[in-house]
Amino acid sequence: MTRHQTPEPWETSEKQLQLFIHLVPIIGFFPSLWTLYRRQGSREQQEVSRQSVTLALLWVIAYSLLSSSWDTPQLWTLRLLLINGLLTSGYFGVSIWMMFRVRQGKSPRLPGIRSISEGIVRKHLF
Repeated sequence: MTRHQTPEPWETSEKQLQLFIHLVPIIGFFPSLWTLYRRQGSREQQEVSRQSVTLALLWVIAYSLLSSSWDTPQLWTLRLLLINGLLTSGYFGVSIWMMFRVRQGKSPRLPGIRSISEGIVRKHLF
């Protein structure tokens, strides 16, 4: 394979596969958390793990807050369910977009999430 050809789908490296696993929505939270807890992996893998944990925690917190409204009128319940659906779709979409970036060999960094993950996850959790 020459330098200008794109790799075939079956030619993914082990590094890309590990990053894919960390970026899988919901499920990738656990290997990411384990990587951060054990302080293992490359610098890029640690960064992706922090972003994955941050996205998952933000999604769980927002989803829980929006789902916890028991005594709301029926119209508001419908709106909150719609917002929860959009929030979940956004979380899955961002995770898949980051996976595509990894596949293309680009950095999967998210500017806003990166600063949050550096500030909160790195300082307070690990």
